[in-house]
Amino acid sequence: MNKGELTKAVAAESGLSQSEAGKAVDAVFDTIASAAKSRQQVAIAGFGTFAAKTRNAREGRNPATGDKIKIPEKTSLAFKPATALKDL
Repeated sequence: MNKGELTKAVAAESGLSQSEAGKAVDAVFDTIASAAKSRQQVAIAGFGTFAAKTRNAREGRNPATGDKIKIPEKTSLAFKPATALKDL
């Protein structure tokens, strides 16, 4: 399912127009992204938790040449599903 299909499904389920549902979907994604940017956790009961995780800097290898390279520290968004979602 892509974002357009999600918007259509939200519109059908909630009775909103597609443009209103699109704004609602965008607002949810923007809020999660903004919370992650400020290192806050977003927990949605029965669905799961979104949290920013930092991977430490490490040493890796260039697969083409075998040379050692430094991989910098990186922050990414992680999702941990709730038990109810896992059981589906």
